[in-house]
Amino acid sequence: MERYRIHPDSAVYFLTYSVVEWLPVFIDEQTCGIVADSLSFCHRQKNLRVNAFVIMPTHMHMIAFDAAFDSTRLSATLADFRKFTGRRLSDLCGRKFSPSFAEVLRDQATADRERRFWQPSRHPEAIESESFWQQKFDYLHANPCRKSLVRRAEDWRFSSAGYYCSDGTVACDVPISALTW
Repeated sequence: MERYRIHPDSAVYFLTYSVVEWLPVFIDEQTCGIVADSLSFCHRQKNLRVNAFVIMPTHMHMIAFDAAFDSTRLSATLADFRKFTGRRLSDLCGRKFSPSFAEVLRDQATADRERRFWQPSRHPEAIESESFWQQKFDYLHANPCRKSLVRRAEDWRFSSAGYYCSDGTVACDVPISALTW
């Protein structure tokens, strides 16, 4: 049983989605675009709100909540997001990447699916204080710098860092929703 869960008494979460076997799938605009487009759809149609995010080559982090702070709906929305992006990205891997990528996805199959894209856990951590939020906010934005992918966080394309560093004047691929404490 997963230790980390979305609970009815918490509304804002730090989430991590990792690709199985840490495959470096998010290396171009097309793969990252599938995630960004899906988050945008969930914003418009499913009340998902993203406060901050970063898409790294092998995983992604985000701080997210439901527009009405409904944790039950948030959980359902995140499950839909995971299923949809998992299918789309698995299909793309089968067409675009080395056959070994598709083989790894098939090797991760379970009784209820013929392949698996995301690792089983989304590792939700409830954010219940401004200091914890700030820690996670800073952590995810600094991730590309820590991995030596860019020198400045705001230079990483698939991240909300540029949006925040510019006070919202730099466009972001995902609608960003502020949190106030």
